[in-house]
Amino acid sequence: MVRQSSIFNGFQILMRDHVRYNRHMILGKRVRLRPLEREDLPRFVRWVSDPEIRAHVAQYKPLSLAQEEQWYARNLEAGDTQSWAIDAHREQTTADPWEHIGVCGYHVIDWRNRSGEVGIIIGAREYWSQGFGTDAMQTLVGWGFNTLNLNRVHLHVYADNARAIRCYEKVGFRTEGCLRQANFHNGVYRDALLMGLLREEWRSS
Repeated sequence: MVRQSSIFNGFQILMRDHVRYNRHMILGKRVRLRPLEREDLPRFVRWVSDPEIRAHVAQYKPLSLAQEEQWYARNLEAGDTQSWAIDAHREQTTADPWEHIGVCGYHVIDWRNRSGEVGIIIGAREYWSQGFGTDAMQTLVGWGFNTLNLNRVHLHVYADNARAIRCYEKVGFRTEGCLRQANFHNGVYRDALLMGLLREEWRSS
């Protein structure tokens, strides 16, 4: 994702007053998407304190819990975001079978053109490269097409984030363009890719 300031601020959405969907749960094959709760915030702050994670989400400085508490009070409790916690299902456990591993959502939805921009973070390193991010993105995109009646979903990703690009390609996203030297990080300019997926492509996949 190519965003400035808090990553949570990246998950804000332009909503119509009567459109408030973020109060139920969406089930994927191995994950569930649920509304973010205040208790999730310390975990998220811990994730974006990881320099490797922060490098891929354009978050230049670690976030404080107070910053995310303010975001939560201002946006989530008002129902004006499309932000979801990602919980992974653990096959063999005697405790709670679900573990919070990341966050995803729609940055902005253009209702007139039925287009939405998505983003995702898998913060729990032990769940990387196991298909959980792909399942979460498939679930999020399917919900956008089937429930929000979108015609197009798109995202931005840094060109050097090979793991994320593979995930998006598995879901069906296609590279539509390159924003050359869009980000300056650790003394180096990086390109960002625009990737998109249409409803007709989703249905035929």
